[in-house]
Amino acid sequence: MAYDQSAMNELHWLIDMVQTIEVGLVVLDRNYDIQLWNGFMENHSGISPNSIKGANLFDKFDYLPATWLKQKMESVFLLKNRAFISWEQRPFVFKFGNYRPITGRADFMYQNVTLLPLSSLTGQITHISMIIYDVTDVAINRLQLKAANERLEHLSQTDGLTQLNNRRHWQMCMQREFDRHTRYGEPTTLVMIDIDNFKRINDTYGHLAGDKVIQHVSHILKQSLRETDCAGRYGGEEFAVVLSNTNAEHALNFAERLREKIAASEMRYESVKISVTVSIGICDIGTKLENSAKWLANTDNALYQAKQAGRNCCVTFKE
Repeated sequence: MAYDQSAMNELHWLIDMVQTIEVGLVVLDRNYDIQLWNGFMENHSGISPNSIKGANLFDKFDYLPATWLKQKMESVFLLKNRAFISWEQRPFVFKFGNYRPITGRADFMYQNVTLLPLSSLTGQITHISMIIYDVTDVAINRLQLKAANERLEHLSQTDGLTQLNNRRHWQMCMQREFDRHTRYGEPTTLVMIDIDNFKRINDTYGHLAGDKVIQHVSHILKQSLRETDCAGRYGGEEFAVVLSNTNAEHALNFAERLREKIAASEMRYESVKISVTVSIGICDIGTKLENSAKWLANTDNALYQAKQAGRNCCVTFKE
């Protein structure tokens, strides 16, 4: 009699733990009909265990990814091994709201799910258990850290004034394109752009006006780029662009359109109109270029020739 009483106590404790534990517990039979639905699931779904017992999981929750989830469950039934679903694979299985004050910015509860095989007295796997963990705090912290790292990476690669690539990152892009050309032989052209008479602008209107002119030119440059192009502020009033899959002839067309657009644009600072023009040097990767530094030097040489030719023009480098 004492043994029966002890067993009843243990069963009572076990049921009490299942209902109050801070994880979701769901037991499904072979047809995916719900046999157990604990207090955690009731609290977050608003559905009581008595009303849901015997209902089919996928009929009751039609938003569940049935094909994908059934495939996971079938592997548990057949292989008799547990399976895991991470919030990084799928943010949630059950669409529960997030009620935690710390992670209140999350619209839903991020979940990790474990699927466990449950055997009968004969050793057959007749049911599976779904254990649902609320990992919203962990997920939000990790997502915030990832976003912060991405912002830091962006800041480390970006020129603050123009929002173009900074010189260091742009040179990495240039080297990458040079290496790609070395391997595959695809045409690639380097373009360098310099604002004409920039010192005169600074001396006449002040350095704030000079900054506005740099931003103005960079804005027009960004509007002229393709997704595959890599543009950066090379230094001061000088910009550089790597045009992938572009030969010198097509690069010259790009440069002329850009030069004309800048010359025709209206730049105003404190109600004063400032005329802006640019000089542009162009050099594609030729067979005689042994490294990217020589490529850059040749383009800079072409830019110097454009300045010497009277500014507001484009010059293509020739050996």
